[in-house]
Parts: sequence; structure tokens; C-alpha cells
Amino acid sequence: MNLPNKLTILRIVMIPVFVAVFFISAIPYNFIISAVIFALAAATDFLDGYIARKYNLVTNLGKFLDPIADKVLVSTALIIMLVPIGGVLIMPYYASIAVAIILARELIVSGFRIVAASKNVIMAADQAGKWKTFITDIAILVLLIGADINPETYSVMNIVGLALLGVATVLTIISGVECMVKNRAVLSDKKEETK
Repeated sequence: MNLPNKLTILRIVMIPVFVAVFFISAIPYNFIISAVIFALAAATDFLDGYIARKYNLVTNLGKFLDPIADKVLVSTALIIMLVPIGGVLIMPYYASIAVAIILARELIVSGFRIVAASKNVIMAADQAGKWKTFITDIAILVLLIGADINPETYSVMNIVGLALLGVATVLTIISGVECMVKNRAVLSDKKEETK
């Protein structure tokens, strides 16, 4: 198993650690510690892809695991932050709309990728999708850190984090629509003519 795949598996292993620390309120600054774990896990997403491309270490296992690890990490973080912990509400109930949109987009794009793969078509990540991932990660970090620094629902960090989540949601919609428009031929049942 090569280094990029080991980093991807490390990211998967870090997800339950992140969740455990998040929920164990007996740990001082558990939200900040979980933010650090999340940041390290998110960094492996960039690092494994960079190493795989630079040193030509791209494998089928990596192509399969990497997007799953990324989506499970972000989805887990967004979902658990909707749960009030020890009287601290990291995201208000209306943020669940943004979370639902982000998760729906991930499922739709994953479906497109499965169909594309069955037709031997590679769907490259677009710029809006990359920015969406980056800003979503930053929003999660800001919200987690803010929950420990100032646990009030309407603290400055909470408002900044929710604003970033709003931006990420807009980028999610844009990148999802772009993906569907650019790759609509993937869903066609027409057989390509051989020349």
C-alpha cells in the first residue's frame, strides 16, 4: 500500500476519533481539540492527492477511498454540529437547510461519478467544487473553535462560521449545477457511434 492510500486510511481512522472528542465534554476544550483533529484529517485530503499526482502513485483503491473519506469526514462534522452538546448549540436549526443541500449535492455528484465510471468517463473536479470544499472546511473549523471560545449561539465566530457555511452552500449549488450540465451526456442512453 502506497503513502497516499495510507494517508486516506488515516483520514478514515481519524473520523471516529474526531467524533469521540467532540462528544466527550469532560475533555477541556473538546471542540478546539476536535477542530485540530478535523484540520489534520482535512489536510491529509490535500496531501494524499498531491503526492499521488506528483509521484504517479494514483491507484484504483485511492480513486475509490479518497472521495469517500472526504465526504464522510465533512458530512459527519456537519451532522454532529447540529446536535446540542452540554447546552452548547454550534449551529442553529436553520443551518440544517445548508447541511441538507451540501449532503444532497454530494450524493448527486457521487451518483454521476458512478455512472460515469461505468462508461469509462473521468469526471474531473471543477474549481467551484474545490472552493466549496475549502470554504466548508474553514466554516467547520471556525464554528468548532468558536463553540469553545465563546459558546453563545450568536457570538462573532459563530456568525462568521455560519456566513462561511452560507457561502459554501452557494458554491455547492453552483458546482452541483455545473457538474450536471457539463456531464449530462453521462446519463444519456444513446450508444456512441463507432467511426
